[in-house]
Amino acid sequence: MKGRALPFIPNPSRLPCYYVPQGENRSGGVSGVNVIATGRVRARARGVFHGWWIVASAAGIQALQTVLLMQGYGAYAAVLRDEFGWSKTALSGAASLQRVESGLLGPPQGWMLDRFGARTIMRIGLVILAGGFFFFSQINSLPMFYLAFVTMAVGASLSGFMSVTTVVVQWFERRRATAMAFMQTGMSMGGILVPLVGWSLVQFGWRTTAMISGVLVLVIGLPLVQMMRDEPEKYGMLPDGERPAETVGDGVEAAPVIERVNFTPRQALRTRAFWFIGFGHALAVLVVSALMVHLVVFLKEDLGFSVTGATVIVSIMTAITMAGQIAGGFLGDRFEKRKIAAIAMFGHAAGLYALAFGSTLYWVLAFTVLHGTAWGMRGPLMQAMRADYFGRKSFGVIMGFSSLIIMFGNVAGPLVAGITADATGSYRIGFAVMATLAGLGSIFFALATKPSPPSERAPLQVPVTAD
Repeated sequence: MKGRALPFIPNPSRLPCYYVPQGENRSGGVSGVNVIATGRVRARARGVFHGWWIVASAAGIQALQTVLLMQGYGAYAAVLRDEFGWSKTALSGAASLQRVESGLLGPPQGWMLDRFGARTIMRIGLVILAGGFFFFSQINSLPMFYLAFVTMAVGASLSGFMSVTTVVVQWFERRRATAMAFMQTGMSMGGILVPLVGWSLVQFGWRTTAMISGVLVLVIGLPLVQMMRDEPEKYGMLPDGERPAETVGDGVEAAPVIERVNFTPRQALRTRAFWFIGFGHALAVLVVSALMVHLVVFLKEDLGFSVTGATVIVSIMTAITMAGQIAGGFLGDRFEKRKIAAIAMFGHAAGLYALAFGSTLYWVLAFTVLHGTAWGMRGPLMQAMRADYFGRKSFGVIMGFSSLIIMFGNVAGPLVAGITADATGSYRIGFAVMATLAGLGSIFFALATKPSPPSERAPLQVPVTAD
């Protein structure tokens, strides 16, 4: 019997994979086992692969959220502190509350993404995010600020990073790190645009800026979400733009067999790699989240920068991050991702030490280069590594459980920086502590080796067609 060629994920040698239906393997082997055989004929889809349109749309959504909320929040924090006199700890609490929400929402969001599809969930999220901005523009007290911020956080989570990442990893296998890198350049582009938020805060005030932000979320975000699609197999395509062959003939040459491995969430949670990637990622975002909230305030109050000048530093850092993302994607598809991530953690540490103990513009620029490069190179590898290790089938749920670990770094970063700054009158001690933890985080990535596939999914040898 001829095996039918169905859309499936290409293997690492860039050859298409074929699915032999259950109970129909040629060798008369065990029935009920999914067997994936490797052929030598490879075809490319014509035109621009839709996966790249998804990457472009995801980058646009990431840019929108970054400029208006993630990195834009630092500029809002400086203005709100001047108007209401709220402490740095209080402002940090709002950012940490967002991280708690994101972490706790992770598992159910992963289930919703796998159950209802990313496009539906993202549309709901964008409407909630816009409503949060409209509510934020009307606040007059700290509790109202927290409530508005939680609303925005829920909307940003549903429509943001986790959702777009779940889509992108479905559409790429061999070029997954590169695709993730280009997707995350959206964050960098958003960071480069942060001075526009600072300018708007000065020219129009924070209330008008928040109102405009809500409108932009709807006008720009909703059309971009239309490009989102579920896994390519539903549309007769393979990841990376491979085109499935029509048949597998009765050739006589046997080719190597590579089975696509998909861990269940339970199986993934039992591996050392799941936890070590999570711990390393948490220590990385410890640094990133603290700087998103406090960098502008630190530059303004400790080093004498204006709000506009501080946002220019943020733009320079994110431009460097963008270059690092491209490099990280290129290297991640060619070398071990965990080793690149381990090296990047030392860059985070060195950059934060420069910021903590330097007091001139040159030290600030050294920080932007070191931290920006490390952030850029490491960022695309986090989810690409998880998808490489655990497969695509349950990626949303596995990533959701990972978010519970990452949450601790996201929450602790702003709080550690804010509390130590209020207690000591300076951010320097808090930054130094986090730099040390970032350096230790490299150990977790170094130990996060790829887990063995579940034993019950051992591949079978199946003869396939020669060229």
